[in-house]
Amino acid sequence: MSLALLTYTAIVIPLIGFLLNYVFSGRPNIRDTSTLIIAFLTFFTVSIITFINGNNYTELPIIFSVVSGLEIRLHLEPLGLIFALIASGLWILTHIYGIGYMRANAEKNQTRFFAFFCLAISSTLGIAFSANLFSLFVFYEILTLSTFPLVAHKASAEAIKGARVYLGILVSTSIVFFLPAIIWIFSVVGTLDFTNGGIIRNDFTPLSTMYLLILFAFGIGKAAIFPIHPWLPSAMVAPTPVSALLHAVAVVKAGVFSVLKIGIYIFGIEHLSNTSSSLWLVWLAAFTILFASMVAISKDNLKSRLAYSTVSQLSYIILGLALATTAGVLGAALHIVMHAFGKITLFMTAGSIYVTTKKTEISDMIGLGRVMPFTFFAFFIGSLSIIGIPLLGGAWSKWYLMEGAFDANLLVIIIVLLISSLMNVYYLLAIVGRGFFLNSSSNQGLMRVFNEAPILCLIPPLITAAVSIMLFFLAGPIMDFLQPVIY
Repeated sequence: MSLALLTYTAIVIPLIGFLLNYVFSGRPNIRDTSTLIIAFLTFFTVSIITFINGNNYTELPIIFSVVSGLEIRLHLEPLGLIFALIASGLWILTHIYGIGYMRANAEKNQTRFFAFFCLAISSTLGIAFSANLFSLFVFYEILTLSTFPLVAHKASAEAIKGARVYLGILVSTSIVFFLPAIIWIFSVVGTLDFTNGGIIRNDFTPLSTMYLLILFAFGIGKAAIFPIHPWLPSAMVAPTPVSALLHAVAVVKAGVFSVLKIGIYIFGIEHLSNTSSSLWLVWLAAFTILFASMVAISKDNLKSRLAYSTVSQLSYIILGLALATTAGVLGAALHIVMHAFGKITLFMTAGSIYVTTKKTEISDMIGLGRVMPFTFFAFFIGSLSIIGIPLLGGAWSKWYLMEGAFDANLLVIIIVLLISSLMNVYYLLAIVGRGFFLNSSSNQGLMRVFNEAPILCLIPPLITAAVSIMLFFLAGPIMDFLQPVIY
């Protein structure tokens, strides 16, 4: 089977899962098992593609052409393959977790939930493999529309309101900023193809490059840079498996991946460095990192705290690109991987706590670590990775981001990253400390028994926590794989 056929198959397989969910809607065991098989097949296909292609650049045939230069076309390159492996691999664990979560809470409309999850994964893979801006924009918008029913899943007034904010911000930023940026490039350069070294360096002045970067930074709303970020906390009304999808598997990672890919293949890192056109984005990303961390500290609701943590962590990736150095871009690419596993661990454990105890506020979780030791230990490991403690994967991405700041002669950014890590310690490890070391009279009844989450809600975060440790030792192979991107 050719690489082209394998790549198209990887995108189509989740669409088959979408259909099977409705075919077996009245038989939940068959429905959920068939979707799990679809998830495994998707990951297997992406793995085969990666094994055959390696870290080479491979252009695939045009799928559909609107006019000359505006085509739906895919290609294979190292950054996209890494993102596709993350999305398809974590889908397996998220689906297993989702089965346990949805059944434990007796959630309604489970067929619709899992069906649109499949559609979201398909569009995410389309983003990962897009060969030009036009293709990326199409799949990006499909992802927005396919995740709207997931955010609105509970159909309560709060859920509908949160989903409207989610859809309103993401669609409006695409129309007002993202689409005009694409039109501007096409009208000036005549192509939208992702190309090593970028395509605009001969046609855009430093000033016009800066304006174009502004359009993309605010147009790709899924990257959640300030002040486009409010959609992300609003989406926390969704069930926890959706939060995992939003924060680790697809949506926000699709946003920062798109920004990083556009920065590398449309702007070109050398062009950004030579023109200093991304310096403003360095400071905005730094502000977002500290601002969102301060808000996270103030939140007592666990999912809200984790949501603002994600806003902060996403700006690490934006910062890495904006530094326009080799080390900065490498740190940004690594952080996509490291944050995915660390943050999905945190959200899964938050959902496990809710499933078991129905508690959502951090102040009510005193002593629960002794009731749910495996869940809280997984939360502890995920937290250490997000903080960037050595022997956890997150240490490498933060190291290279600081090296990138040093190479850019922006030592104050190193201070920002260190302060942010200390804030991570404060708002994440405080939860672990409350859970293991404090006592609460209101939880005395719970604390008399060992009461872990259902097995399907317990195993996935333990696996992702273990992977967060393994990634510390796998950083070398990942960096080797990304070499063609950064040099």
